[in-house]
Amino acid sequence: QVVVVESGGGLVQPGGSLRLNCYASGSTLMFVNMGWFRQAPGKEREFVASISQRGGATDYADSVKGRFTISRDNAKNTVYLQMNNLKPEDTAVYYCNGGVTGFADLARMTFSNYYSWGQGTQVTVSS
Repeated sequence: QVVVVESGGGLVQPGGSLRLNCYASGSTLMFVNMGWFRQAPGKEREFVASISQRGGATDYADSVKGRFTISRDNAKNTVYLQMNNLKPEDTAVYYCNGGVTGFADLARMTFSNYYSWGQGTQVTVSS
């Protein structure tokens, strides 16, 4: 069973930055389109950002465009999410996962998750 482990969350003031890390087990990350997702209390999980298998394509939710950057290092089995200019509404548990079907499926939340969902990492933006 392949799993992902998210890390890098924490408490940050509005306007601050964090970098999230997603380590994927196994040796098949290079074949998987990956994404970051988040879930705030009382809300459904939503799409944040995605990156294609080799990193040639990226996509972002409108709410994070210009502030967040997704990247990946397949040699390190790791996907990153650089988050700048954080806002209180970014507060949520952040998860990573991916799929081997169409890249656009990640943004549509219609993908079949390749990895078992991890515990996520908590991001809290507050003064």
